[in-house]
Order: sequence, then structure tokens, then C-alpha cells
Amino acid sequence: MNTRRTFLAGLAGTVSVLAVMALSPAAAHAEGLKIGFSQVTLQSPFYVQLKNGAEAAAKASGDTLVFLDANGDVSKQNNDIQDLITQGVSAIIINPVNPEAVAPSLEAAAAAGIPVITVDRPVTGGKVAAHVGRDNKAMGKLVGEAVIAKLKADGVTGAKVIEIQGDAGGAVMMDRRDGFHAALEGSGHTIVEGPYAEYIRANAVTAMQDLLQANADVKVVYAHNDDMALGALQVLKENGRDDVLIAGVDGLSEALEAMADGKYIATALNDPQYLGDVTIQVAREAAAGKTVPAFVDAGTALVTPDKVGEYPHKELFAEYRPQVLDK
Repeated sequence: MNTRRTFLAGLAGTVSVLAVMALSPAAAHAEGLKIGFSQVTLQSPFYVQLKNGAEAAAKASGDTLVFLDANGDVSKQNNDIQDLITQGVSAIIINPVNPEAVAPSLEAAAAAGIPVITVDRPVTGGKVAAHVGRDNKAMGKLVGEAVIAKLKADGVTGAKVIEIQGDAGGAVMMDRRDGFHAALEGSGHTIVEGPYAEYIRANAVTAMQDLLQANADVKVVYAHNDDMALGALQVLKENGRDDVLIAGVDGLSEALEAMADGKYIATALNDPQYLGDVTIQVAREAAAGKTVPAFVDAGTALVTPDKVGEYPHKELFAEYRPQVLDK
């Protein structure tokens, strides 16, 4: 990525591409910043790639990224953030374990004059310079609309749709659920809300084994991420159920490859490496005292079997990198 990019002020359209209004040369960044990053977990491939994207962007900018993994522990995350404050970092990026539980850390960072940027998962309240993520409700709705379209094309009415959920109480989970439900409202299809599988494939495999026994008449499985959807697909294949459609979110390249047989019908792109890159650029702006948009949307797009070839997917996640930063 070009290290001389300046951040565009303002968002445009539902894809939220930032408006073209670059900062003047006088707003150049200081070199060699120390940026802290408190991550919710590394138990998901998405979060591993988010970390990798942030590290690569920081290195390209000549900055140091101090990365700490909360491993799903709220107390550890608050302690980690306090450690970053003590180190005197220029900005702190937080992917919160819980949207409310990091409130003490936000107050401490504000008192220390350190800007906070949240990524992927927003927080509830507290002083945050910006949130960098994607419109998860729109993502869920896009996938839901694709499911309805496929069922209609197949002449299927009154379908039972199993939903495998992310994490209980998580903002991303709720948005992906609500967007999907909004799309199916009034369609005549029935949603069976499955357990929270924490976005982990192995958990989804276990959940799907039980769900399939209890819902033999299932026609569609929708999971809040592709990793869980692929776990459900594994169980369906093991049970010879090639009559069930699968849909997920995140644009995992494995999911795009699975679309070849026409059963994996939809995903919404959520390129984590690009998300990490954008977050570092926003953190640099905030550290320089610049005003940044409250919400920076890195953009998404729907992928269906007929569109797989439009998106590079040789890496772990398919690439989707709309111009949200001025090069």
C-alpha cells in the first residue's frame, strides 16, 4: 500500500466510499508512530488476517504496531489496553470482546489524550475517534435477498431456514441476524435460530449435527460467517444432504470455491486484510489530531456462483478493496 495516502473526509453512498477531499500537504504524518492494537481473539481466521493487514500497513508506514490478544477475555482486554496506555502509544485500535465492558479503558485512554479507533466491532458509549468496519446489517440483508431469489428460482415455498449465530450479544451478530431477518420478512419462509457457535467452524459442526436431527426438513442454512457455514456444509455432505442450500458472510475464499456445485449460494465480502490496512490509516490520522469520520465503511459486495470470477480469491479471503483512501 502507498504510505503517502491521505485520508478522505466524508462518506459517500451506501457502499460508503469516502468523498474525494484530500488533506493538504501541511497535514503530513509524523514518522515512526507507536500504535496499539487490542484484538478480541485470534481463534478466527478473519481476525488473524485482520492482524496481518494491520501489521503490514504499519510496517509500510514506518510505524510500530504493538499487538495484544485478549483471547476472548474482557478483563485481559482492559488490562492490555491499560498496558498500551502506559507504553504511551500514539493511538489505540480496539476490537472489543464486549461492546460495553471496555468503557473503563476508553475513559483511561481519553484521560491520557490517546485517540481510540474501534475496528470490526463497535463499542457502546465512550469516547471513540472513529469506528472502522462494514455495514453488517446490509451484508446480512444482501445474503438474505440472494437466498430468497434462489428459492424462488427453484420454485421452493415455505422453506425452513436454519440460522447458525455468531456470539451472544455481539453487535456484528445482531446486525447480520437483523439484516437477514429483514430480507426474509414476509417471504413465507421460516427461520430457525440455532445456537451461538462463536464464529468457529468446529462449533458449527457440532451445532449442525444436532440441528439436522431436529430439523430434517431444512432447505437452507445461513451462518453468520463462512467458517461456520462451511462447517455446516461438511455435516450436510456427511449425511448425504445435497438438497440443502448454504449461505454465509465474509467472503472466505474456500466459500467461493465451494460455490462450484451450486449449493453454496451466497456470501458478502469482508476482506479483513484491507480492513486492517484502512484502520491503520485512520489511526495515523487520529494520532495527528485530524478529524476523522465517526464511521469508516470499508465496503462490501455480494458474491453468488455466477460472480465468483469477478473477485480475486487466491488468499484466505477474497479481495474487495474499494477506494476508501486517496492514493
